[in-house]
Amino acid sequence: MSFKVLITDYVWPTTEPEETVLKAEADAEVIVAPDGSEETLIALAKDVDAIMTCFAQVTPNVLKAADKCVAVGRFGVGVDNIAVDTATELGMAVTYVPDYCVDEVSDHVMALLLTWNRRVALLNNSVKTTGWGSVPLTMRIMRLRGKKLGIVGFGRIGRMVCAKARAFGLEVLASDPFVSVEAVAQEGGTLVDIDTLLQESDFVSLHSPLNDETRNMIGSRELSLMKPDSFLINCARGPLIDEDALYDALSNQQIAGAGLDVMVDAEPPPDTPLLKLDNLLVTPHVAFFSQEATLELEQRAAREVAYVLTGRMPDNLVNPAVLEHANPRHSLRKD
Repeated sequence: MSFKVLITDYVWPTTEPEETVLKAEADAEVIVAPDGSEETLIALAKDVDAIMTCFAQVTPNVLKAADKCVAVGRFGVGVDNIAVDTATELGMAVTYVPDYCVDEVSDHVMALLLTWNRRVALLNNSVKTTGWGSVPLTMRIMRLRGKKLGIVGFGRIGRMVCAKARAFGLEVLASDPFVSVEAVAQEGGTLVDIDTLLQESDFVSLHSPLNDETRNMIGSRELSLMKPDSFLINCARGPLIDEDALYDALSNQQIAGAGLDVMVDAEPPPDTPLLKLDNLLVTPHVAFFSQEATLELEQRAAREVAYVLTGRMPDNLVNPAVLEHANPRHSLRKD
């Protein structure tokens, strides 16, 4: 039996790794959407057995149109661009790859922290535009040893950031309602409430999932708790931060700076006010990227979907409630 798998979007050079895995594991062929609009995906979803998505929105309407679909696979960690509840109601399994880019994202967090603290971008630009030693050393540069890094969300990536930060001599505070004091202590950190973390940290890095509780979790009140010379980092999800509040805090030097790899708008226009600020470092959602991580992601995401198509339990099932569905699309067994 031959299956059809719709790939809504991708940001790597080719889908050959996915196609190879899907063909070998499930005798499946790939259809790549020409764009990620809801209208296009609805039209293409009607005739496929599975959907794989990177950043495109797999909405309830897309899923309802996919009469044959048994699985929705995410190229990535979060699933906030997939209507998971709708998929579960329809009996579709949702899969993801929760641990593929732990090294890359944690490296990127440290890169933003070090670039800001050592003023690498400022000094590089000054040498190239106004000459060697043209900027007086009056800016704040911290000795990292003994300073505090606050990690909000202490999952896989948060723990890896902790390990790398401790190698620089940073003390680590963590805030996570689902992690114990003992688990944080085992990694060399200290579990505190989020207000204490914001008040005491010299650097704050966000690693929470995006949901109704965490959306805009860093707003005016939270920014007001931070130190005037502190630096906020977000390599997780853009909407964790209220960007209007961040703009005000940066403009008024309420905090010293911020480093963002993600923003509320997935592709913010160049005239976005935040992008005009000198005390913002920004990269275009690339923290996940390395050639090694991308290949791993493509292959593992495809394998998860192939498992569902062929009745095998995936390694990373987002919605285990689908196993209790009265009329499931899949043929997965609880055992």
